[in-house]
Amino acid sequence: MRAKEKSGRSRPEDLGPPNGFAMLPWLLMGMGSFSNLLQGKTANPWIGGVGLFAFNSLYIAVVFRAFDKKAREARATKHLLLALAAVTFALAIGYGGSWLMFFPLLGLATGAVLRGKQLVPAGFALSISAAVVGGLREGWDAAGIAYGTFLSVMVTAAILALSETVKELRATREELARSAVEKERLRFSRDLHDLLGHTLSVVVVKAEATRRLAPRDLDAALGQVADIESVGRQALTEIREAVTGYREGSLATDLDRARDLLDAAGIEAVVRQSGPPLAPQTGALLGWVVRESATNVVRHSRATRCEIEVTGTAERTRLLITDDGRGVGSAKPGSGLKGLAERLAAAGGSLESGPAPRGGFRVTAELPVNEFSTGPGPGPVVEERTP
Repeated sequence: MRAKEKSGRSRPEDLGPPNGFAMLPWLLMGMGSFSNLLQGKTANPWIGGVGLFAFNSLYIAVVFRAFDKKAREARATKHLLLALAAVTFALAIGYGGSWLMFFPLLGLATGAVLRGKQLVPAGFALSISAAVVGGLREGWDAAGIAYGTFLSVMVTAAILALSETVKELRATREELARSAVEKERLRFSRDLHDLLGHTLSVVVVKAEATRRLAPRDLDAALGQVADIESVGRQALTEIREAVTGYREGSLATDLDRARDLLDAAGIEAVVRQSGPPLAPQTGALLGWVVRESATNVVRHSRATRCEIEVTGTAERTRLLITDDGRGVGSAKPGSGLKGLAERLAAAGGSLESGPAPRGGFRVTAELPVNEFSTGPGPGPVVEERTP
């Protein structure tokens, strides 16, 4: 109990009546017949005592099985319920009076066991039978027995069905919560992969450039060191923003950084951009593609030239990245470009990658224009830049 209070969470199986103990207090309705036995007001008391014991035993067995779906739907439970009905009718017909109160108890057991299409016909049949038997034994004084029996069947079934529905909904909600957590973990791992993979590649390339330049051009080497410091600080900022889930990528920034990375690696970079200003979400997604692709070009392609082209229309934005290398993309299936393809697909776009027809490697990304998220911009952008 203390552990559950500390966690502040309830398990689905803790909701609703946990077992048949919730149905046992209703057996007090049969105290009138038990009192008659003790006072000697019942004919053939031994038969009445055996009948009372049989009824209580069958009732307890039925209601405890009713709270387990597999046991409730078993054929043995239906047989026990029929036996309980037989004992109820025998006692009610044989003794009448307070023994008629066993009909509402039979209604409770019936409502606890039956579901679906069987419930309403069984409830009406049991209520009519109680009315007939009560009328024959006690006349109009027993009219309330039929009404009480019908209410026992329907109310019990409704409450237990509602309890089971609440348990199923809670289980579903917890499953959805677990799924959401897993999706967020996957998103976060992809962000870290894209952020750190690109940034560390920049650091490694610029560190190699610093090592080559230091012996002959100290000023140029110090410039590369300053770039490494700048990249490191920017990476720290981006990681903090990614952790909080509020990172908004800038395509222009990612294009500049990709150009710097390619230049530092000795790869000629050509960047072309045209079309209307992009929505922040579109720019962020395409920025991830630029980062990953530029990193792959430096790591795997052995290219001497890389072209990055962004074109946009009123309906779609297209990013094309090609190099003249050996036609090799990401070296880790399941991350990198594959993860980005899943992201773009979730946003209604697409990403294709593979060897280019004339050699090298090509990455093509397309996204629809979200007109509701675009803000005012400076108008169409047309830019072309080479080192």
